Amino acid sequence: MPYCCQVAPSVSWHLPAAGAEAEPQLARYGGPMRWTVHGERCIYESEWVRLCLAEVEVPGSEPFEHHVVRVPCEAAGTVVHDADRGLLLLWRHRFITDTWGWEIPAGRVEPGESPEQAARRETLEETGWRPGGLRPLVTYQPTNGLSDQRFNLFLAQGAVEVGEPTDPGESERIEWVPVDSVVDIVRRGEMIDGLSLTAVLYALVFAGLR
Repeated sequence: MPYCCQVAPSVSWHLPAAGAEAEPQLARYGGPMRWTVHGERCIYESEWVRLCLAEVEVPGSEPFEHHVVRVPCEAAGTVVHDADRGLLLLWRHRFITDTWGWEIPAGRVEPGESPEQAARRETLEETGWRPGGLRPLVTYQPTNGLSDQRFNLFLAQGAVEVGEPTDPGESERIEWVPVDSVVDIVRRGEMIDGLSLTAVLYALVFAGLR
């Protein structure tokens, strides 16, 4: 299938600390250390991922090949917060790392969807709860030394239970976890998924969840 991805800056910030205007300094270190890309060839491709070799050159060195993972679709995740219940989390197993941990609902942004639409859909499919109003938290690239994968994170205030998850294979159980207990989960290393850990910590620090 043809490869397509949205072209965008590598970082955008939302929810700055109260009274502050946070603007990332994207171009401060531009100039002579920018790598030159001479070409790129694909060695494996699927609907989900492309593995490529790029011929690149660092100033002052000879060209060399660097592996690149291209991810055609972005991902979106939601921190669902309820003042009385806490955060809506999934306890699940990840076969690649053979690990268990707590995660927020998240998934791929399908073609034709906006990240916010995907965040809403994934939350409903994975938990059976329809999230309330969504507020952008942060958009970032988690492994930009290896891939162009892009995560879009949102904060939802409240949710309405609709029924059972329509994607039951995502988790072993779904729970509302008090915010204080979520802090303990993070401290104990029970939330090791990078998307979830970033989203929850960002919400705790910048959105002031209680």
